[in-house]
Amino acid sequence: MSGAASDIDVIVVGGGVVGSCVAGFLAEGGRSVMLIDDGRIGGSNANAGSLHVQMQSRFMQLYPQNVPGMQRQLPLYPKAVRFWQAFENKLGADFEIRKNGGLMVAETEDQLAFLRIKAARERELGLEVEMLDRADLDRMAPYLGPAVIGAEICLDEGKLNPLKCNAAIRRWLIGLGVVLREGEAVSALSQESSGFRVETARGATLRAGTLVLATAAGTTPLATQLGVHIPARAEPLHMNITEATAPMIGHLVQHADRMITLKQFSSGQIVIGGGWPADIVGDRDHPTVRLDSLIANATLARHIAPQIAPLRIIRTWAGVNTSVDGKGVLGPVPSVPGLHFAIPGDAGYTLGPFSAQLVANIVLGRDPGEDMTDYTPTRFA
Repeated sequence: MSGAASDIDVIVVGGGVVGSCVAGFLAEGGRSVMLIDDGRIGGSNANAGSLHVQMQSRFMQLYPQNVPGMQRQLPLYPKAVRFWQAFENKLGADFEIRKNGGLMVAETEDQLAFLRIKAARERELGLEVEMLDRADLDRMAPYLGPAVIGAEICLDEGKLNPLKCNAAIRRWLIGLGVVLREGEAVSALSQESSGFRVETARGATLRAGTLVLATAAGTTPLATQLGVHIPARAEPLHMNITEATAPMIGHLVQHADRMITLKQFSSGQIVIGGGWPADIVGDRDHPTVRLDSLIANATLARHIAPQIAPLRIIRTWAGVNTSVDGKGVLGPVPSVPGLHFAIPGDAGYTLGPFSAQLVANIVLGRDPGEDMTDYTPTRFA
C-alpha cells in the first residue's frame, strides 16, 4: 500500500507488544487501524520472557531517582501478569506462562537486610512477598549454589515464551484486519485540521484522525515533531540462552545486588539475562552483544546456579529496555487532540498488554479502570 490512507481511523506507530496490542484492542472496538513498525530489533522482539512484579534491585541502583515512580506504578504489575494469563485464554494460544514465583537471592547479611526493607514496602503496596532462609531454599530451589544464604520470593512473578506470544499476537492482528506496514520507518509527523499526517521512509503519506505512539526508546524525536517532550532513553541489554537440559529452574531468579536473571523454558533451555550492557551500533542503531557482558553474565550464572556450568551457550543476543522516570507514559496529550502515548514503565514486556488495554480504552472513550494521573504524558512539559 502506498499514498494516502484517509479511511484509517487510527495509526499506531511501533509494532512491539504494546503497539500491537493497542492496535488489536482498537480493532476489536470497531476502529480501522494501521500499525507501522520499522522492523528494528528493540524490546519485544528480543525479550527474554521474564514476568517481573517486585521492584528490581538493578533499576533501584541505577536509577535511584526513579524509585518513587516505580513504587507508584508497582500495584499495576501483578494486574499485568493476571492480564497476560487472561490474554492467553482470550487468544486460545499457549504462551507457556508459568507463575511459580520469583526469587531475589542474597549472598550477604547486608543484601538480606536490603531485601527485608524492600519486601516490607512492597507488602504495603499490595504485593505477595515473603522472606526465605537457606533451609527454605534447599526445599524450594536446590539448584541455588552455596553462596546464596536467603531470598525474597514474590508469588506473582513468573515467565513466558515471548516468541510464542509475539507470533500469536500477530495472528490475532491479521485476523482482526489490522493493516500492517512492517519494515517501514516513520520519517515525519505533523498535525492537520483533520488529524495527523504520517510520512514514511518509503515515500508514503498516510493520514488518520488519531495517532498512538508506542515507540518505546524511539519516542523522543517523534514526539518532538508534535511539540511534546517525552524523555525516553534506550538501554541496550545482553542476553544468553543455553542448550536444553532436564527441568531444573522453576522460578524467575534475580539477585539483590548483582545483574542476573535465570529462568528455564519448557524446552529445557535456560535464559541468562539480568541487565548486562550491550551496545547500539550502525546506521540502524542495532543492539549488539559485548564479549565482556557475555563472560560476566555466564560467570555469575554459574556462581548462582552451579549445576548449569556444563551447559553450552547456543545463542547470545541484545535487546533494548526503555526507561523514562520509573512510570509509564500512557494516554492523551490535551494540547494535541487525538495524540496518545503507550509506553509502559520498566519491565515493559510484563506491562505490555495491560498498558495497551488502558490506552485503547481511553482512545475508545471508555473508562480505563485505573487512575491514569500518574502516567500522563504532560508531566514532562
